[in-house]
Amino acid sequence: MAALFDSFKVGGLELKNRIIMAPLTRSRANDADGVPADFTAEYYSQRASAGLIITEATNVSEMAKGYVRTPGIYDQEQIDGWKKIVAAVHAEGGKIFLQIFHTGRIALPDFLPGGQQPVAPSAVKAAGQNYTDSAGMKDFVVPRELTKDEIKATVQDFAAAARNGIEAGFDGIEIHGANGYLIQQFLSTNVNERSDEYGGTIENRARFLFEVVSAVTEAIGNERTGLRLSPGGEFNDIKEDDAEELYDYVVRKLNEYNLAYLHIGTFDQTRNWHPVLRPIVKSLYFAGVGFDKASGEKLMAADGADAIVYGKWFLANPDLPERFRTDARLNTPDEATFYTPGEAGYTDYPFLEKADAA
Repeated sequence: MAALFDSFKVGGLELKNRIIMAPLTRSRANDADGVPADFTAEYYSQRASAGLIITEATNVSEMAKGYVRTPGIYDQEQIDGWKKIVAAVHAEGGKIFLQIFHTGRIALPDFLPGGQQPVAPSAVKAAGQNYTDSAGMKDFVVPRELTKDEIKATVQDFAAAARNGIEAGFDGIEIHGANGYLIQQFLSTNVNERSDEYGGTIENRARFLFEVVSAVTEAIGNERTGLRLSPGGEFNDIKEDDAEELYDYVVRKLNEYNLAYLHIGTFDQTRNWHPVLRPIVKSLYFAGVGFDKASGEKLMAADGADAIVYGKWFLANPDLPERFRTDARLNTPDEATFYTPGEAGYTDYPFLEKADAA
């Protein structure tokens, strides 16, 4: 069985280990234009010892934005900003995929051009609130149901974002189909109330996902395309009443696309999805959420995954592979700075030798 420090290939890339850096929204981009901050290049290049870095979720269009200070990849200034980051990671010998997404109903009018209403499969309001810098926490609003023409346009937004990511130099693209954002809103049974070809049956509810996957793979190639899913998760007020049947269908159909990898990371507390899905996945299988070194090694030893995805431990430990290799102590993540502006809790976590000296 593969081990954490074994090299392997993802598409045409040779990766030096199987310790993957998770996509982590950190709200550090310039809010007015969605351009990554200059110090973001240091943050990602510090973590270039990962087998693969997957970036924070990045907006595919102006209408995709659902959080303060999140980056985009839909105009030239954003592309040029990402170029500096990719170059910095490559200079350190790292590999990096860009995660792209659309937040759908989780957005607020505050984030959208002209204060527009967020969009979703159906006009179903999410329970809960979202944060704004100007007014603190605000209730979600009732979204506007996407027309069929708008669905087609949004699919093309994903394809354009993928092409822009490749122009910026990324080694590949991860489609974010998880965590209650637009793709999972279509998959869900509580947000998607449509009666047309995008709603009702499992096949119809999965149609938008597969249109996005098809458009992105046609734009950049299947070997440079990954996908993140979170089956059974209820994050952002999502319900999937037929989750087992839904994801059995989705994963089996995804096998037809020969993607670079499938990334399963879910907060579902009711079942362990890895032994359910791993046996039917024909692509590389990345497992994420809640792993430490021991549990990651245990899953891989049982052939339960091809690589393990680490989030908060990579945030707090830029040299996480070396710490794992030497069984060194880990820096503790500072949750108070997870989403704050600036470099504190972002680029200032010490490397092993500096931590030991301190």
